Amino acid sequence: MSGVRSGLIFCKTTTLKWMFTKIQNSVNFVVCQVFALLAAIWFRTYLHSSKTSSFIRHVVATLLGLYLALFCFGWYALHFLVQSGISYCIMIIIGVENMHKYCFVFALGYLTVCQITRVYIFDYGQYSADFSGPMMIITQKITSLACEIHDGMFRKDEELTPSQRGLAVRRMPSLLEYLSYNCNFMGILAGPLCSYKDYITFIEGRSYHVTQSGEHGKEEIQYEKTEPSPNMAVIQKLLVCGLSLLFHLTVSKTLPVEYNIDEHFQATASWPTKVIYLYVSLLAARPKYYFAWTLADAINNAAGFGFRGYDKNGAARWDLISNLRIQQIEMSTSFKMFLDNWNIQTALWLKRVCYERTSSSPTIQTFILSAIWHGVYPGYYLTFLTGVVMTLAARAVRNNFRHHFIEPPQLKLLYDVITWIATQIAISYTVVPFVLLSIKPSFMFYSSWYYSLHSAGILVLLLLPVKKTQRGKNTHENVQLSRSKKFDERGNSLGQNSFSTTNNVCNQNQELASRHSSLKQ
Repeated sequence: MSGVRSGLIFCKTTTLKWMFTKIQNSVNFVVCQVFALLAAIWFRTYLHSSKTSSFIRHVVATLLGLYLALFCFGWYALHFLVQSGISYCIMIIIGVENMHKYCFVFALGYLTVCQITRVYIFDYGQYSADFSGPMMIITQKITSLACEIHDGMFRKDEELTPSQRGLAVRRMPSLLEYLSYNCNFMGILAGPLCSYKDYITFIEGRSYHVTQSGEHGKEEIQYEKTEPSPNMAVIQKLLVCGLSLLFHLTVSKTLPVEYNIDEHFQATASWPTKVIYLYVSLLAARPKYYFAWTLADAINNAAGFGFRGYDKNGAARWDLISNLRIQQIEMSTSFKMFLDNWNIQTALWLKRVCYERTSSSPTIQTFILSAIWHGVYPGYYLTFLTGVVMTLAARAVRNNFRHHFIEPPQLKLLYDVITWIATQIAISYTVVPFVLLSIKPSFMFYSSWYYSLHSAGILVLLLLPVKKTQRGKNTHENVQLSRSKKFDERGNSLGQNSFSTTNNVCNQNQELASRHSSLKQ
């Protein structure tokens, strides 16, 4: 009897400890992000690029970032410096020809080792010392910068895509610039990922330079527009954060994803009820990501970082490094549309370091890399392997049927409604293991659905012809390449052009390529 009592006491103590640790880490994260928001306002006000040197801005941004890391994770934050420091040594020693490969293997391997030790050596499913989150962002920065340096200092311009040319780095960063990029206070806790060029442009205060064609288009005049205020963009994003947090603390708790595998629910619920609850429970799980990513975006904007340019109406756009588009996510009518608007910067990273650089099965390799990067829980791998099937099947259906439903508008609306329902169910079905983490409950869920969407996806791939995607071979990309070459030639004849203009061209190319890809797929 005493043994049973001791066991119950131990279980209760462990559960309470887990809940306390989870709450403590959540509070630490929010407190640090609020501090980062205030620091960002101070940084923009008192350490503006017009008032102080780039050196001071780099030093302050780095020290504040390391302080936040130490506050949140204690001495585990040393992993950030170790990973960044060794990667920088690899860059210097290996050289530009192969440094991107060695940095990729080391950074991803170091991240994986840390994730294994945290999950399987410390506490499985616990949030204690979850320092791997910031390391995931740093891994993205290390690998993307290594590829950008390789493109800028080793590859020929004609070998690069327009986006690669726009992001290419032409000189090796100093150690301070490198640490500032990886560990600055604006993005060390929750990102989002940004390109090295965009970050340096912001630090040096060249985000608002505009290059305009002179008379008859024979010359270009560079001038600096009035710096737009990010205040309205920050306020709007903080309102989204508040609503997302409120939704998460109220509705999300009453609709747990785990209830999808409840034995009583599985035995008594009708099939329509299961489908509706699956969708609603995953819908309720998203606001915590909306909160974290939107807050991180607001912090960067408050510091003056994230300005993309002006739209056709002359309004300032502060979405350069935004990580999600909520409306497009919730109204997605295709698997690809959902992925393009969810965790946007990670999707761009996967495209730049994997999809564009692999010679065979780019979709499969990209999903595998995404699973490895996310962590070592089996649920991640089940989600991304399922995602491969869902993505390829959705692409096949879209390529074979969509063109039949474009006209008239009523038929297009019907098609959009049907594909919205199918997409939301497929997304929810796919990501359940991502939330459940463990392999047993994940298989319990899929078996309760009789692996129906897996079977449907495989059947679609067997019955429908699948068109192979051609990366960088289509006419649209050649037109963009031609435009980019002309831009580079003009820049060389004039001397040094604004990095902001280069980044704007790159971003326009990426948007156009994305639109073309979505139409094609």
